[in-house]
Amino acid sequence: MSSTPLRTGTPVPLAGPTVLIGTPVVPGVVLGPVVRPSGAVQLPDGDSAEVPAADRGAEKDRFVAAASVVADRLAARAAAATGVSAEVLSTTAGLARDRGLLSAVEQRIDAGSSAAVSAVAAAEQFVGLFTSLGGLMAERVTDVRDIRDRIVAELTGQGEPGVPTPDAPSVLLADDLAPADTAGLDPARIIALATRLGGATSHTAIIARQLGLPCVVGVGGLADVPAGALVLVDGEQGTVTVDPEPAAAQQRVAAAQAAAAALAGYRGPGTTQDGHPVQVLANVQDGPGARAAAAAQAEGVGLLRTELAFFGRTQEPSVEEQAQIYAAVFDAFPGAKVVLRTLDAGSDKPLAFATPPDEANPALGVRGLRVARRDPGLLTRQLDAVAQAARATASAPWVMAPMVSTVAEAAEFAALVRERGLVPGVMVEVPSVALLADRFLEHLDFLSIGTNDLSQYTFAADRLSAELADLTDPWQPALLALVQAAAAAGQRAGKPVGVCGEAAADPLLACVLVGLGISSLSCAASSVAGVGARLATVDLATCQRAAEVALAADDPQAARAAVRAVLAG
Repeated sequence: MSSTPLRTGTPVPLAGPTVLIGTPVVPGVVLGPVVRPSGAVQLPDGDSAEVPAADRGAEKDRFVAAASVVADRLAARAAAATGVSAEVLSTTAGLARDRGLLSAVEQRIDAGSSAAVSAVAAAEQFVGLFTSLGGLMAERVTDVRDIRDRIVAELTGQGEPGVPTPDAPSVLLADDLAPADTAGLDPARIIALATRLGGATSHTAIIARQLGLPCVVGVGGLADVPAGALVLVDGEQGTVTVDPEPAAAQQRVAAAQAAAAALAGYRGPGTTQDGHPVQVLANVQDGPGARAAAAAQAEGVGLLRTELAFFGRTQEPSVEEQAQIYAAVFDAFPGAKVVLRTLDAGSDKPLAFATPPDEANPALGVRGLRVARRDPGLLTRQLDAVAQAARATASAPWVMAPMVSTVAEAAEFAALVRERGLVPGVMVEVPSVALLADRFLEHLDFLSIGTNDLSQYTFAADRLSAELADLTDPWQPALLALVQAAAAAGQRAGKPVGVCGEAAADPLLACVLVGLGISSLSCAASSVAGVGARLATVDLATCQRAAEVALAADDPQAARAAVRAVLAG
C-alpha cells in the first residue's frame, strides 16, 4: 500500500492513501466508513427575555425534570454496563444530580434567567472553577459540558447529543469524546475509535480497551477526514489510513481477523513459550464483570475496584451491602486469586461523604488511603465487609490500598488487614514505594503497580491531559525503570509484584514487563486472551532482551520500535 505517513499534527492532503500516526491503544485492524459525533447542541444566548417572578418556580421545576431525565438515562445505561463503563456512566449521572449545580441554576432563575440560560451559565461557573484547579479536576470540564448539553437539549427539545448509531459498522473519529459517550458505545455499530486528543490512560482509551475496540489516540489531521470516507484503523501500529488501497486493506483486515480467531483458542494459564508462569488476571468491579472475566479465561482478579459500591451515594454503603458486592466477585473465581483494592476516592472521583470538595490540588490531596485520615472507620468498615464476604464464600482475598506513600502507612494498613485474616499489599502508584520497595515488602505480602498513576506522579503530568499524553505513555523508559526496581525487590523478598495499570493490556508491553520481573498482569477481560496468547509466543530470555532495549531507549516511540525488532527476530 503506497501512502504518505504523517506525524501527529501534520496537515493532511486527502489525495490517495494517507497515513495518520498517533498513539496505539487497543490492537486490532478494521476497515470502515467514518462517522462523527452528532452536531453540537444549540445553546441559548444570555439575552433571552426575563422570566416573570410568578413563573420562576415552574422554571426551576423544568430544570429539575430535565436534569432528572438525563441522570436517569445515564443511570440506566450504567446499570446495563460493567467495569469502568458502569463507573463512568454512574459518575456522570451523579453530576446531573449535583446539588451544587442545582443551587447555581436556581440562583440564576431567581434572577430572571430561563432554565436553559441558567444551565449554561452555571455550567460555565463550574468549568472556570475546575479549570483553575488544574490537574485531574480540569478533566471534569468535559463532563460538565457534556451534562450541560444533555440538559439543554432536553429543555429545548433538541436531539440527545453524543455518538450516532450508524446502520453499518463504522469508525468513529472525533477531537475527543465525553466519557459517557465512550462508555455507551455499541461495539456492533462502532468498530474502532480514533481521536485527535487523548492519551493511553485517558477515559476514552480505558473504555475502548474494555470494549475491545481498536483505538488510536493523539492523531493529527483527523479534522480533515470527512464523514463517509473509508479508513483503515490499526490499533497496534497506531495508524489511521485514509482512502486505503482496497486490496491491501482487505489483506490487512483478514490477517488481523485470523490473529483474533487464534486468540479464541486461548485457555490459559499464562506462561511464556518455555514455561515461565505469568498469571494473566482481570480488572473488574462487580459480579457480572467477574463472571465475564472468568469466561474470557482470566485466571483470577488482579484488581477489584470497589468504588462501584460508593459512587452516586450521599451516604456510605453498609457493611452488609458492600459484602454482597464483593462476595459476587469471589464466587466467580472460587479458589482463585482475587486482589481487592480498598476505596480509591478523591481527585477525579470525589465522594460527598468522604472527600473534601474544594482542594487546591486534588491529585496531590486527600485520595485513596488518605481518605482514612479523615474517617478511619471508612477503611475499617470496608475491611470488615471484605472479611465478611470472604467467610461467606470460603475465599482468601488479597487486599491492597491505593495511594500509599510511606512505609509507616503500609505497615499500619497491613496490620489492619492481617487482623481480619486477609492478605495485605499496596499499590505502587507513588515513586517512593518503588524506590523503597524492599522496605515496604518487609510488612507486605505483595505489591501491585498501577502504571497510570505511577506515570502521572513520575512525570508530574496529569494522566488524563491530552496535551501531556506523551509524558504519561506507559512505554516511557523512566516508568519502566521504576517497574524494574519494584519487581527486583519482589524477587529478592520472594514476594509477587504484579501490574494492574493499563500497561498490562498491551500484548507487546506485556513481554517487556515479564522481562522486567513482573509475576502477574491484570487487564480488561477483553485483553486477557491477547496478552496470554502473545506471551506464549516468546521465551523468558527474549522477554528479558526486550526489557533491556526498552530501558535503553530515549522515548516511547524508540522503545516500541526496538522491542518489535527483538520480538520479530
